[in-house]
Amino acid sequence: MNMALDDKAQWLRGARRAPSPNCDDRPQGVEIELLVIHGISLPPGEFGTPCIEQLFCNALDHNAHPCFAQLQGLQVSAHLLINRQGRVVQFVPFDKRAWHAGRSAFNGRENCNDFSIGIELEGMDDIAYQPAQYDTLVQVITVLQQAWPRLTPETIRGHCHIAPGRKTDPGAAFDWEQLYARLAR
Repeated sequence: MNMALDDKAQWLRGARRAPSPNCDDRPQGVEIELLVIHGISLPPGEFGTPCIEQLFCNALDHNAHPCFAQLQGLQVSAHLLINRQGRVVQFVPFDKRAWHAGRSAFNGRENCNDFSIGIELEGMDDIAYQPAQYDTLVQVITVLQQAWPRLTPETIRGHCHIAPGRKTDPGAAFDWEQLYARLAR
């Protein structure tokens, strides 16, 4: 996939768009300085369903699965989702704040949503992510680093790193060494 940002650096070319209402303006003068990697599957452990997209677009049928009842009223999103085949869906333009991090802190700063981009990987903490997901993730990060040079290996973190004790994703199955090695090439 040939990736690039649009002229205003808001949308990723090559990604399918599914605009989410779960976003708002970033605080005035705040720059993007953090990339947060997440892992998600809906229902848990099932892949290839439309449920993640439905959740992020407030269209999830909460009666479709028993575990969905606890998601009733939840308003969340991420900038991007990379599915198991490496395909990308963009929910929120990069100039907006996606609601992905919740209570969080990085380098002493709270409210990571204010200054971060959130990327969800379809997966689970204990199931290996797919090679196609790493391929796409590396391409996406490379494009984002060109637009936002403060996104360095030191500022690419998991949800588990910015919300320890509350979140565990992307989990032990995520290969951080592979990601950092591929970004260093």
